[in-house]
Amino acid sequence: MEAQEIPIPVGTEQVSGLFLRPAGAKALYLFAHGAGAGMRHKAMESNAQGLAARGIATLRYQFPYMEKGSKRPDPPRIAHSAVRAAAAKALELAPKLPLVAGGRSFGGRMTSQAQAIEPLPSVRGLAFLGFPLHPAGKPGVERADHLAAVRIPMLFISGERDALAELDLLKPIVADLGPLTTLHVVASADHSFKPAAKSGRTSADAEAEALDALANWISANDYFPSEPSAAFI
Repeated sequence: MEAQEIPIPVGTEQVSGLFLRPAGAKALYLFAHGAGAGMRHKAMESNAQGLAARGIATLRYQFPYMEKGSKRPDPPRIAHSAVRAAAAKALELAPKLPLVAGGRSFGGRMTSQAQAIEPLPSVRGLAFLGFPLHPAGKPGVERADHLAAVRIPMLFISGERDALAELDLLKPIVADLGPLTTLHVVASADHSFKPAAKSGRTSADAEAEALDALANWISANDYFPSEPSAAFI
């Protein structure tokens, strides 16, 4: 694993990153953290290692507020700038690897917003590990309004019991986005992919299902050829 410095043009001079590239990597996942835990959180580390075992390189990175030790997430303008700078860094580190971007919760939503405003450099798909469609206990769909402006494939990996993405709201959104958008529901899991105790599943089971879904989406659907296909234009 290699430590990286990522210059950010808006809000701060630079943020930290962690680049992990397994031998024979078939793609690179630009992996943003959630609102409450940074790139070194044990779940982020476990996900990155699990993806490496599946042949997917990762570039994790901090949002500026996390780099400064603040608990208050950056406003979208600064978060989008960080996503865009991290995408440029990923292209610099692995120019020959197909690039997919996204992350956990807040990080995934900031990535999709940035992509909707202006396509991220060389990003060929977005993948979300728990898209935060609405605050817990406050169902709504306004946070999905920007997704119609995303013109590349998207994968939503969501827990069956995710309190931040009720399935009766998320499923119609994914369906309306069309054939380039896919939803994988992790059985009995919550927003953090922790299964209900009565399910008999472990957190490792749910994590493996989520990471398999991401790796299989890259491989089985052939979203990432050596040159962008018409779907990405």
